[in-house]
Amino acid sequence: MKSGAEHLAALSSLIVDAVKADATGLVLRHEPFSPRALADAVGQALAARAGNKRLESKVVIAPDLPAMVSGDALRLRAALENLVDNAVKFTGDGVVTLTAAVEPANRGRWRLVFTIADSGIGMSGADMKRLFRPFAQASEQIARRYGGAGLGLIFVKRIAKAMGGDLTVTSKPGAGSTFRFSALVAPAAERRAGNGARAKAVRSLSLLCAEDNPYGRVVMNTILTQLGHTVDFVESGEAAVASASRGGYDAVLMDVTLSGLDGLEATRRIRALPGAAGQVTVIGISGRGEAAHQAAALAAGMNFYFVKPVSPGKLAQALASVGA
Repeated sequence: MKSGAEHLAALSSLIVDAVKADATGLVLRHEPFSPRALADAVGQALAARAGNKRLESKVVIAPDLPAMVSGDALRLRAALENLVDNAVKFTGDGVVTLTAAVEPANRGRWRLVFTIADSGIGMSGADMKRLFRPFAQASEQIARRYGGAGLGLIFVKRIAKAMGGDLTVTSKPGAGSTFRFSALVAPAAERRAGNGARAKAVRSLSLLCAEDNPYGRVVMNTILTQLGHTVDFVESGEAAVASASRGGYDAVLMDVTLSGLDGLEATRRIRALPGAAGQVTVIGISGRGEAAHQAAALAAGMNFYFVKPVSPGKLAQALASVGA
């Protein structure tokens, strides 16, 4: 697990992101992604969370979702997973349903509409008025019973607004809640090679990712699956070495600052493995950008070294060289 200071830094980053979205306009990514793949991934997260509480989960994805769009899939998924977490958290029994749909918008764009409905505790009208205030929850009783900093929904609403959409809620006490998140997206521009020919498709890779931060795993999974790769996650350096020793991976993405056996030592041990397992490409990922840290990573046997937040484009280039 990360240190308390690192978790505090992550929380501070979340607050800054929310403030930017409200005050000066969040700078969003505009990269191609599949709305269906994103909805599938959030649905899988919902199923896992609901299963842990023995709740029923349902996922309904409209058949007319566009195949590819351009937008900020990372923040979109983070917002939706926040809503899924809340729905499961405030539901003691029953069902949580995720629905993904699309509506036409102006200038050739689409409006993606996601609804998360639960059969949980619900809220009164007065409670709902408090929801989108910073550091506030629906009521003091709910805050005491369920905990939380009261940051999630204001963050999600500001992200929706920055994406040209909105977050709304309908609810009744004891009858559950339904949150509706919308975001505008544009058609994905066709990627072409420099000579004007259609770019060559990248081979799907089997990847291992060592990351002990849950949010970091969400981000990496979103990037890697949208690039067309499959990924297994482990949470420690020891587990990374054990998994790599069994072979079958095209590359290993290694968080440098893992607790216990850190990413540098884990990479050294992977390099000491016999045969192809010891020759696997290792991509280092770290929050430290100093030249000395990069040099240490390369000396440990890493082939690439990227500083967080990882650029999806640079990661795609590195993985394309693996799959070439």
